[in-house]
Amino acid sequence: MTWAGVFVVLALILCAAAVLAVLQITHLYLSGAQAIEHDGMAPGTAAPAWSLADSAGNIHRSPPGQPLQLIMFSDHSLKSFPSVADGLRAAMAQRARLEIVVLLRGRNEIAEPVLRTLGLGDIPVLTGSPALYGRYNVRVMPFAIVVDSAGRVRASSLVNHAWQITKLLQIADLAPEPGRPQAAAHSPGRRPRAGV
Repeated sequence: MTWAGVFVVLALILCAAAVLAVLQITHLYLSGAQAIEHDGMAPGTAAPAWSLADSAGNIHRSPPGQPLQLIMFSDHSLKSFPSVADGLRAAMAQRARLEIVVLLRGRNEIAEPVLRTLGLGDIPVLTGSPALYGRYNVRVMPFAIVVDSAGRVRASSLVNHAWQITKLLQIADLAPEPGRPQAAAHSPGRRPRAGV
């Protein structure tokens, strides 16, 4: 192959990459804030059931054995966690009634050391799958979903700051317990969904 041929092949590859980048940007633009608001699951809906082992072999399940389970969805590097770490530390004080787990899309050896560095080493890191993320309707991260022991979603939201985790757990506490009337859980204001 001549140098001109190599140049043409490289030019075609670069053009194809540019077209794909434009299509990706367009897709992200079209699935912007309004689409993100529909991420997660509506309160009261049945959450996917699963059973996953952490790196120590301990099995964690959803629905949880405790009254509430906070499932944190994050990217593989946990790069967004420093902004939510304080909220998770505050949530850990509720350990008697709350289980916190980090659910990743795939295996990651970096997550546990990062959590230890942030003072969150007691939070188990679980390896999920893209299909499980799809069942939860999670596309953007960090995202949190609170599930009760009956397997119902109590609250669901994108979380970028510590106060959002606190607010999400407050919303989850307002949701009805099994056997409690729905009226007791009414929360004025915005729907407890994305954008807490």
